[in-house]
Amino acid sequence: MDQGSGAGPHRARGRLGMPTSGARAAGAPWARFSAWLECVCVVTFDLELGQALELVYPSDFRLTDKEKSSICYLSFPDSHSGCLGDTQFSFRIRQCGGQRRPWHTDDRHCDRGAPASLQREPAHYFGYVYFRQVKDSSLKRGYFQKSLVLVSRLPFVRLFQALLGLVAPEFFDKLAPCLEAACREIDQWPAPVPGRTLNLPVMGVVLQVHIPSRADRPESGSPKQCGHENLLPAPVVLTSTHELDLFRCFRPVLAHVQLLWELMLLGEPLLVLAPSPAVSSEMVLALASCLQPLKFCCDYRPYFTVHDSEFKEFSTRTQAPPNVVLGVTNPFFIKTLQHWPHILRVGEPKMSGDLPKQVKLKKPSRLKTLDTKPGLYTAYTAHLHRDKALLRRLLKGLQKKRPSDAQTAVLRRHLLELTQSFIIPLEHYMASLMPLQKSIAPWKTPPQIRPFRQDDFLRSLEHAGPQLTCVLKGDWLGLYRRFFKSPHFDGWYRQRHKEMAQKLEALHLEAICEANIEIWMKDKSEVEVVDLVLKLQERLVRAQGHQLPVKEATLKRARLYIETVIGSLPKDLQVVLCPP
Repeated sequence: MDQGSGAGPHRARGRLGMPTSGARAAGAPWARFSAWLECVCVVTFDLELGQALELVYPSDFRLTDKEKSSICYLSFPDSHSGCLGDTQFSFRIRQCGGQRRPWHTDDRHCDRGAPASLQREPAHYFGYVYFRQVKDSSLKRGYFQKSLVLVSRLPFVRLFQALLGLVAPEFFDKLAPCLEAACREIDQWPAPVPGRTLNLPVMGVVLQVHIPSRADRPESGSPKQCGHENLLPAPVVLTSTHELDLFRCFRPVLAHVQLLWELMLLGEPLLVLAPSPAVSSEMVLALASCLQPLKFCCDYRPYFTVHDSEFKEFSTRTQAPPNVVLGVTNPFFIKTLQHWPHILRVGEPKMSGDLPKQVKLKKPSRLKTLDTKPGLYTAYTAHLHRDKALLRRLLKGLQKKRPSDAQTAVLRRHLLELTQSFIIPLEHYMASLMPLQKSIAPWKTPPQIRPFRQDDFLRSLEHAGPQLTCVLKGDWLGLYRRFFKSPHFDGWYRQRHKEMAQKLEALHLEAICEANIEIWMKDKSEVEVVDLVLKLQERLVRAQGHQLPVKEATLKRARLYIETVIGSLPKDLQVVLCPP
């Protein structure tokens, strides 16, 4: 695709989507829509302007000029891809400026129940693209070129690809009225509450999908038909909101999956050069997903171009490469980012029955900037020995013509067990830092969580290490030492420490509620009593907002205690602490 010349993409004026300024009012009619999507964009190629933002819907959704520019450039394949017909891919951009719409209560509720790796993005937008390029002699350029883009904070790539597959072809034929009708249907969808299986009607089809929950068992399989056996039309059941066909994505790199898993675990910078945005975005998303259930705490860009506002930031040589997985299609990046420590070059996917030729491990010095052959260019040496049994099992599956989804299940289970074997010792050690419940006294400040001491943890591995659950040999200690320096350790530790602190606060509240408050109050001054009321009220608010894991019985007791304490105070203080 040609990139537009001049100062950058322009916004063509469209019927439904103008203007793109103005904040959405609280309680607006698009509250249900915004639980799923931020907005829908249409990007077209204008002969004079280049990529142009033709339409944004709902029309009052606010995008900054930088975000509009990024969406325009990332919604079209670059000139090296040569995509004819219809193609789907995705991108991820940094949100510019502050939060522009208030988070709904449902958003927070959904995030609390969602796995850490599938919570909505607070500072990034995902763009899910359906691009069409077909010959059209009636146009001056000779081609019809247009993209329909769903912008969301949810990483539900499978769901939104399916949605685009239904909406985009109709939109390209019938244009704006069709898109408006689809958006209004989405605005009737129930909220994406984790653990629920939902029927989502759109364009005469019902998509049935299970929203992932922390309570789900790994590898739980497809959602069951639920309560709508007589639904007409019969629902199209999606097996997942987000899981890609890992086997298809990793076919050319199966021999190096474990090494790539280590690079992801350590948050290493990785450039993925692919022949098209579709291959690029799927490979990057597959790499970012291979650490589940661990949250991927580094930056990742499924598709990235030289026109992105962060290009200079990622390509600078004045500091170490950032912790980012970057998917590109322009070979220019090989020259610009040849100082990056790891570069993966993949070719066109071949879907024959045999295992495709595996990319070879090559030293970075063999990288050619003009004609880079497929390969994983890195000087990194894996800490763990390769699991040859996995490759044999996948090869056997190919020989027996095992379906791709069965092969993916084998691969996903291997990566899940590998990640769990690595994380379980960390979880056990972290749990040992929690103060004992018997040490929590009602009228004293609760004890602190003990600090995480890396040397103590490494010593614990001799008796409680990953060897208990994983057969792989290798330098596990070395892998943990490098992991401690990665953004993933920092992200994991902060989240676990936060959860433990909330648990400690909840246990302290329970201890207060189980104590005899009237005996405590006998010899206390008004200042001390008021201080207790304020602390109890603050914790009650946090508990009612589900920020503390507290039972309903404890909440009732806390309310009763607050009423009892306030009732013992003078009338003027009662009015201040409990206004009518």
